[in-house]
Amino acid sequence: MTNRDAAVVLPERVRTELRRGVRSVLVDTAALRLVRERFDDNQASALHRYLEASQSENTLRAYRTDWVAWAAWCLAEHRQALPADPLDVAVYLAAAADARKADGRWAFSPATLDRKAAAIAAVHAANGLPSPTRSDVVRLTLRGIRRTRRTAPTRKRPVMLHTLDQLLAQLPEPGWPTEPARRRDALALLVGFAGALRRSELAGLRISDVEVRTDHATGEPLLVIALPTTKTDPTGAAEQRIALPRGQHPHTCPVCAFADWIRLLEAPGNEEPVDPKVHRCHGFTGTHLTDDEQRPLFPTINRHGGIGDTAISGRAVAELVKRYAARAGLDPALFSGHSLRAGFATQAALGGASDREIMRQGRWSNPRTVHGYIRTANPLDDNAVTKLGL
Repeated sequence: MTNRDAAVVLPERVRTELRRGVRSVLVDTAALRLVRERFDDNQASALHRYLEASQSENTLRAYRTDWVAWAAWCLAEHRQALPADPLDVAVYLAAAADARKADGRWAFSPATLDRKAAAIAAVHAANGLPSPTRSDVVRLTLRGIRRTRRTAPTRKRPVMLHTLDQLLAQLPEPGWPTEPARRRDALALLVGFAGALRRSELAGLRISDVEVRTDHATGEPLLVIALPTTKTDPTGAAEQRIALPRGQHPHTCPVCAFADWIRLLEAPGNEEPVDPKVHRCHGFTGTHLTDDEQRPLFPTINRHGGIGDTAISGRAVAELVKRYAARAGLDPALFSGHSLRAGFATQAALGGASDREIMRQGRWSNPRTVHGYIRTANPLDDNAVTKLGL
């Protein structure tokens, strides 16, 4: 149990249920029992499966935790969790807003409290009930919390180009059994940075999502990566793609890193030594491994160098960045999986890229988000204060 969990008193039976893991709180199990009475098991199972797939796993995981915490509070206070009284929800959120960790810090941020309210609303909607969070007492309580607890959002440090060099310098030594992790991790860092990918997007890539094309300006290969789903396009309807050209330097070239990784996967254990000072992507045209449409681009790897069949998780991407930051002598607490995406935007802004160019590669739809990175990179850029003549 974490310090944050300790801020909410959970009865033992609820705590056991949370440890065991509960099913999707967004699926009305009582309604599904009625479905099974009217339809066969295959039809009911199909409905259940697609209802669960309606939200991302990260959202469901957060909602499960939030709903169990709300149900535990209701149990302790002798209140009804479903359907909920709006006043009960407001009191619960206010109590959570005042909760502190053992070290005196706030247990929950205003954004987390907004999510707790969203979880309660989602469960009510899934059960065909009106949401108690739409009432004035809940809305005004959340507004008051935000006004009282006005704090700047905690931003992780971006991985800049020089930071990326530091991380890459900490890759495992060449040779077995660390060679698979060395090549996979190098590719993950470079693709995550140059592609401005979210950690979930990076972890979810398959080899079949990567197409090797020719850059007609240079005649050299480039990578075009199709993103199956993204945070802003969970169904994949937009068919978003990013292009990764050949790098100027071999050790930071995404195409070289992809070629190195593919050659190892095609002949594991028989890999040739890699010279980081020489481009290895020249003449690289792709791989037959794309025939397996479900093969992950970034699979798990054990300490013996064994390559698994399942993909790494988004959390593993964040841990990867933190691990190499620590090896480089940097504070791992300052970095996260988002550091690669933030680093792309900040470094591109420093390099003179326009808003439109940064938004295109990073797939940002709101210019205000990009402007935040640009202000971080150069606060005097396009700023009238430089024209004051002070």
